[in-house]
Amino acid sequence: MQAMKQMARESNSSVTEFILMGLTVQPELQLPLFALFLLNYTATVLGNLSLVNLICLNSHLHTPMYFFIFNLSCIDFCYSFVCTPKMLMSFVLEKNTISFTGCMTQLFFFCFFVNSECYVLTAMAYDRYVAICQPLQYTTVMSPKICGLLMFGSYLMGFAGAMVHTGFMIRLSFCDSNIINHYMCDIFPLLQLSCSSTYVNELVSSAVVGTIIILSSLIILVSYAMILFNIIHMSSGKGWSKALGTCGSHIVTVSLFYGSGLLAYVKPSSAETVGQGKFFSVFYTLVVPMLNPLIYSLRNKDVKLAVKKTMKRITLLESIGLPLPTNQNGFSHAEYWHFVGL
Repeated sequence: MQAMKQMARESNSSVTEFILMGLTVQPELQLPLFALFLLNYTATVLGNLSLVNLICLNSHLHTPMYFFIFNLSCIDFCYSFVCTPKMLMSFVLEKNTISFTGCMTQLFFFCFFVNSECYVLTAMAYDRYVAICQPLQYTTVMSPKICGLLMFGSYLMGFAGAMVHTGFMIRLSFCDSNIINHYMCDIFPLLQLSCSSTYVNELVSSAVVGTIIILSSLIILVSYAMILFNIIHMSSGKGWSKALGTCGSHIVTVSLFYGSGLLAYVKPSSAETVGQGKFFSVFYTLVVPMLNPLIYSLRNKDVKLAVKKTMKRITLLESIGLPLPTNQNGFSHAEYWHFVGL
């Protein structure tokens, strides 16, 4: 944060704060949209937090697939704090302002979580490929060390991409206009306000985003091509059903995330498409993080079993008067449940 403030002071910008126009300027829509997105925010936080806790508390979910889902939920949980609070404020405040430093900070974390989610979804596709195409080597190939390295690489690449985007944005000059036609500090709305040349920024942004999309899409497509080839050669219908069930949730998540993201950014840069771009941005920044816990739990037998076991534990502990497990009990969660016979 201090480094970002120092860089902001060194830039030639006369603008010290920005005004976020929000999603809409129509007064009659402000209150209904505030209620709708507050409900969305609550569902996103509770849904992802619940899924994270379920995976932590249930040992049968301590597998590579759920390790990746755990990280995906953590990203979506943190992601919800980057854009939504400021967006909600735009519905109730007459002028929703954000400081230059705050804007650059929001941009950094927005890019970090979006980039990281792309790579986590890519790692999940590779995990599904190994699970279906190389089941006998699965535990060896997807060892805890390999899974840890995949997640470390995902966050590292996300951090690098966010640093590039934010660093090149800070070097720009913002002189007169400070009204951002968006509900958050996104790359292209900020570039439209700059009074200096944005050619290098556009080139770098295209290179970084292009690299992420091409690399992750290539790995995902190759993984699913190999999975499809393997499924076609399966003799039993049960194997078909199990393979498709294993991949179904991930395919839905990838389609929603990449589809809405591409529709938001791969479009003609004209005034008529600004509202359309904001609509699709809402979809992948607010709707997709809310849907992910539902996608990975509603049709998932393991998660349903974990919910039943957790509810049974809580009910039983309350009925016999035992305290719920905390670090103050002196046990880890696994040791505690073993101690009470659950």
